[in-house]
Amino acid sequence: MIRTGTGHAPCHHGEILQGVFLDADGRRCAGLVTLPMPGPGSRAEFVRRPGTEPGALTAVPADRTKAVRAAALAVAQCAQRTGQPPCGGELRITSDIPVGLGMGSSTSDVIATVRAVADSYGLRPAPESVARLAVRAELACDPLMLDGRPVLFAQREGRVLEALGPALPPLVVVGCALGAGAPVDTLSLPVREPGDGDVRAFERLRTLLRRAVATADAALLGEVATTSARRGQQALQHPEFDALTGISRRVGAVGVQIAHSGAVAGVLFDAAAPGLRYRVRSCLRALDAHGIPATRTFTTFDTTTSEELPHGPAHRRGDRPAGPGTARRPAPLPAL
Repeated sequence: MIRTGTGHAPCHHGEILQGVFLDADGRRCAGLVTLPMPGPGSRAEFVRRPGTEPGALTAVPADRTKAVRAAALAVAQCAQRTGQPPCGGELRITSDIPVGLGMGSSTSDVIATVRAVADSYGLRPAPESVARLAVRAELACDPLMLDGRPVLFAQREGRVLEALGPALPPLVVVGCALGAGAPVDTLSLPVREPGDGDVRAFERLRTLLRRAVATADAALLGEVATTSARRGQQALQHPEFDALTGISRRVGAVGVQIAHSGAVAGVLFDAAAPGLRYRVRSCLRALDAHGIPATRTFTTFDTTTSEELPHGPAHRRGDRPAGPGTARRPAPLPAL
């Protein structure tokens, strides 16, 4: 009998903090804290066909190879849990997340796929299980399976290093795209082995971010994000970085955040700051004056608030999610 399951996963807006940290055993491991973003995401539908060969998996679009690997892994795991033989099926993905900008598009595809396969078996996998499958499917993943909870996440191991708290401080984020929104080839970036001093610096930022979350201190979070973004420029070298941080200071923002594996960035505002609407408008004008395309203004709390704030010129209410046969688009973020 044909069984159909569906799954969904969100995206993020790059990182607040990324570096090398110590786990509970004192071992170094890469970790990151992402900035949740409401709206765009990936949706998957999996049609399971019992009796077919396990390798008989097809996907629309056909280029979602990581999602196909995730589907095969999820089928094997779900079949074992339910005592059924593995089988093939058909995977269909729709997504409105731009690719190559550091917003977790591939991880979103993978998580939506795992959830769709599990749903076709009548199962609801735990986030930890989804994370392990995601790492096996794409070698490293973002913590999108945790649905926006602020955590320090070991992306290459698929595990939480530290739960930072229930929610980020209330922020308003003015999104933008650096490098004209061109996708970043992360494999071509220079790799430098972190020293003991680097690890100590990242651990200090971790302590500050923990305090920022515990006390809902937007200014302290902005300090952490800006410092992390500045360190990331050693590899990314965005020519607009100085202009972006200068704009942040002039308009009274608390800092900036930049995707460590992409071009998406954000100017961060304390949601309780006086004259917020004026500050956001001033930020949008300044970004435009420097030729930095604004994308979307959103919040870290009630997502309806973002509809009451000025939007960047790249945000269009008429945009619709791409269909399964639609190629993902690079810059300048028309889908946001």
